Amino acid sequence: MTENQISKEVVDAAYKIHVQLGPGLFESVYESVLAYELTRRGLQVVRQQPIPICYMDLEFDAGFRADLMVNDRVIVELKSVEKVQPVHKKQLLTYLRLADRRLGLLINFGEELIKDGITRIANQMLDNDPSVAGEAVERRRIGCDELGMVDGREFG
Repeated sequence: MTENQISKEVVDAAYKIHVQLGPGLFESVYESVLAYELTRRGLQVVRQQPIPICYMDLEFDAGFRADLMVNDRVIVELKSVEKVQPVHKKQLLTYLRLADRRLGLLINFGEELIKDGITRIANQMLDNDPSVAGEAVERRRIGCDELGMVDGREFG
């Protein structure tokens, strides 16, 4: 599946969940239910996916944890807040760059209407070959060196 096909399934599932459960539950509840719904639809979902980060000669095995990684291609960050802040969008874009992924969805289940709580974030700074997405974490681990370079590019 392409990133767009995956995101369509995620948005549809989020809508279904929001209609049934409504706003205001804990983020962890929406994470569990969304992971279940996406798995039920045949998608591969990893909850709290650790993403390694390299900085110069340091490597952090779990620099951050993506709420959901869907089909190893789309990062889904969940919120259950009154209003998403600009920092949440910046955070997801940074996650996408560090994980070497193209597409992320920021979904705020705290909104009255779920359509107002879905933000699509695209990382335009990647290669155009979709076949490399699944190998990104391993490439980052191998490419981490004292100069902060990955695959010949400056990291970060």
